[in-house]
Amino acid sequence: MALRKILCDNHLLLHSPTQEVKKINSGVVRLLDDMIETMREADGVGLAANQVGVSKRILIATDGEEIIYELINPRCDQTEGEEIGIEGCLSLPGCYGEVPRATKVVVKALNRKGQEVRLEAEGLLARILQHETDHLDGILFTAKALRMVDPEELKGEEKI
Repeated sequence: MALRKILCDNHLLLHSPTQEVKKINSGVVRLLDDMIETMREADGVGLAANQVGVSKRILIATDGEEIIYELINPRCDQTEGEEIGIEGCLSLPGCYGEVPRATKVVVKALNRKGQEVRLEAEGLLARILQHETDHLDGILFTAKALRMVDPEELKGEEKI
């Protein structure tokens, strides 16, 4: 495993849709391992492949516990409800905004073994999955933010 450099806002890859993964091979598995290490080192809760310079439809997310979800070619299949929450991003350090997201989502994807998975999520995990899926579509949270928030306003609040 290796740490990867997290790209910042102005990088073209962050503003471009990623490519579907056609074949899960050792390179994809190595990328997943590297992304996990990179996310943990950055103290993040999610990471998309294009954030580390790879234009592939791959994301990882954690529920805040020990579980890390590895999703290849993820698609939000269903959404329900809506709430506004504070979001940040490893690619936009120190930048936060109020973003509306579905409260519940169903995501379909492949795991590292090429098996189909269906993930039902709500709350913070649902928000993280939507945030990372947007990354894969070349959309940063700032494009959906109702307003940007000064970091001083956030003392004591939960944010991703």
